[in-house]
Amino acid sequence: MADLAAETPVDPANWSCPAPLRDQGVVVMGHGGGGALSAELMEQVFAPAYGNPVLAALTDSAVLQLGGARLAFSTDSYVVRPLFFPGGCLGDLAVNGTVNDLAMSGAQPAFLSTAFVLEEGVGLDVVARIARAVGTAAEAAGVTVATGDTKVVESGHGDGVYVTTAGVGLVPDGVDIRPQRARPGDAVIVSGPIGLHGVAVMSVREGLEFGVEIASDTAPLAGLVAAMLDVTPDLHVLRDPTRGGLGASLNEIARASGTGVRLTERAVPVPDEVANACGFLGLDPFYVANEGRLVAFVPREHADAVLAAMRAHPQGAGAALIGECVAEHPGMVTVATGLGGTRVLDLPLGEQLPRIC
Repeated sequence: MADLAAETPVDPANWSCPAPLRDQGVVVMGHGGGGALSAELMEQVFAPAYGNPVLAALTDSAVLQLGGARLAFSTDSYVVRPLFFPGGCLGDLAVNGTVNDLAMSGAQPAFLSTAFVLEEGVGLDVVARIARAVGTAAEAAGVTVATGDTKVVESGHGDGVYVTTAGVGLVPDGVDIRPQRARPGDAVIVSGPIGLHGVAVMSVREGLEFGVEIASDTAPLAGLVAAMLDVTPDLHVLRDPTRGGLGASLNEIARASGTGVRLTERAVPVPDEVANACGFLGLDPFYVANEGRLVAFVPREHADAVLAAMRAHPQGAGAALIGECVAEHPGMVTVATGLGGTRVLDLPLGEQLPRIC
């Protein structure tokens, strides 16, 4: 083998890679995946165009001062395929996703808007089913759908139904939750098992069976956050790890705060069915999307009480302490593996599973 290697020079120019090149002059699917390409799109295209201090925080929801009140404001578009999947559908995803973005600022969500883009030829029964899911999810989350819009595009230009929701909520006094507040010594807590949403959507999309139905974890998290704030208003960071999964969210926090994150792999709750599906498909569950989970950076002195409050809430029953924020390796996330080694959990380039939310 050594002789063969010596006789066959390696020419990197002949290598090929399925990942899109970053200097490509067109939009590629990876730009919507929540990884490095998404960050570059924001930093190089949108931030320069909009440039303002509120946007510069780059949080899931903006916190605004308006008329003496602190408001959280967020918007998101949902293009999931298929429209219906085990545990949920496009409608409840569109509500829970925006409600959770508001909750990650510590806000109590109050009002939503919805905008439907419908493709000519889609069944009205499909639209009605999604609309009912929006109403049911909004009621469960304690928010009011106060306004909306509908547009129709020609057949072949819309892929059925797209939904955009925007939401506002009130941020309590004394609450300051943002990625820049992560500090060495913070405990890193995840609210429950990861990877369920991404695997549930993929299983239906690709017609795969894993011996057991895997249901999405889509759920509103504002009640869970309120229970955590009852323990202490001094929560440093909250993030719902949707596109790009837990790995992308932790990298974004590490880079925004200039700190490092150290995880213990065996402490991260990965359900057996998710681990088996990811092993079969060559996916990393750390990068699989979630829609009903949060990751929290909590001062160590409050961590035990916050963890107990989370486990007492239905949406946090599976909460686990998975690591800590450290001064070493700033901007990086490392994982202590079950075999005694350490690996770097880098920011993904794009999304392992596109069109997941």
